[in-house]
Amino acid sequence: MKNQKYAVKLNDEQRMYLTKYVTSKSKKNTAQNKTRAKVLLCLDENQEKPLTPEQTAKKCKLHQENVYKIRKQYALEGLEAAVERKKREVPPVPPKVTGDIEAHIIATACSEAPEGKTKWTLEMIANKLVHH
Repeated sequence: MKNQKYAVKLNDEQRMYLTKYVTSKSKKNTAQNKTRAKVLLCLDENQEKPLTPEQTAKKCKLHQENVYKIRKQYALEGLEAAVERKKREVPPVPPKVTGDIEAHIIATACSEAPEGKTKWTLEMIANKLVHH
């Protein structure tokens, strides 16, 4: 196997961790993360017959490009970063309800219900916020 820029060379401890990770029943270990762990196990050059990225993609039912990305992430950021997807720091879409709007919703919901009603409905709250 030719020497790639981003090699996956796992030690025994890492291999054991990934093997346990893949077989774990924990809900925390998502199917996507388990697949990423499998990719690293397949590419491990410290095992007897490491698979090529092409073979790994086929075995793990991924596009070859994803195999390359996982391998590169392992080489640059380490095992955990390659397996566990990083949480976004900023949501992709800014929240529609700001703290100010939330305060109005809570204040309305906690206030006296309109005449003839025993409590606020979501629709009544929405209408009150839109019209005021």
